Amino acid sequence: MDWQSEIKAAESRLKGHVRQTPVLRVNADWGGGPVELKLEQMQHTGSFKARGAMNTILSREVPAAGLVAASGGNHGAAVAWAARHAGHNARIYVPELAGPAKIALIRSLGADLVVVPGAYANAFDAARAYEAETGAMQIHAYDAEPTVAGQGTCMAEWEAQGLEADTVLIAVGGGGLIAGALAWTQGARRIVAVEPRGCAALHAARKAGAPTDIEVTGIAANALGARRIGTICYDLACQYDIRSVLVEDADIVRAQAELWQSLRQLVEPAGATALAALLSGAYRPEPGERVAVLVCGGNVAPDPLA
Repeated sequence: MDWQSEIKAAESRLKGHVRQTPVLRVNADWGGGPVELKLEQMQHTGSFKARGAMNTILSREVPAAGLVAASGGNHGAAVAWAARHAGHNARIYVPELAGPAKIALIRSLGADLVVVPGAYANAFDAARAYEAETGAMQIHAYDAEPTVAGQGTCMAEWEAQGLEADTVLIAVGGGGLIAGALAWTQGARRIVAVEPRGCAALHAARKAGAPTDIEVTGIAANALGARRIGTICYDLACQYDIRSVLVEDADIVRAQAELWQSLRQLVEPAGATALAALLSGAYRPEPGERVAVLVCGGNVAPDPLA
């Protein structure tokens, strides 16, 4: 597949629909030198997910039954927003662990929301049943080509903004965001996967030699809690032999606090996970290595201003 052409086409579709999110170059000694941040938590609905959701809707014919999606929270909000923006009905299934802030956000965007017991996998099973019953179009959170191409526009945009980094740290859940980055850069930059120890689907898959089911726990589970890594992400990760590092929940909390205290950027645990690798030493840059961090989500629970 010609991923770069797909991502360029997605960029063209998304013009006027998604935001160009800002970049910060920070001199804090987080990894031995300056660090560049892409603030994707400032995207519509508070995460990069708006890119993939809107690209899918704009590149497919939506049936009369509308749209359906399963989500840990951020993807559901993105689909709800994109559906409303494009004039379609949407049903969103989320697990209870999505938390009240993300559930309230999805409801505020007008989607038909169903909260199911358990984790993301349970919501996905319910969404598939609804798809089969009604003919609604499923928008997968991470393991579908239009989703990955949409997420790939984030890295393409960042490069157009002057990204100079040798290495980019990206948090991984199901793998849509990092798959998009790999599909765009195609080995031209080092992409490092950062996962919480309790939500390490890519790490487990690389160790096992194939995608495998894992147990999901921890403070970032409502955004990074995929039980199994996406096939697209796994294949690209193997193709480019990317490194995967693990961080503890305490490291993520520290990174959240650092982003707030140093930059007044309020992010959710998933949004701080990539930076946690630098602060904890899980990833140690070589002398002179230029490092960048993708800050992927800002839907903090509980909402501090609710």
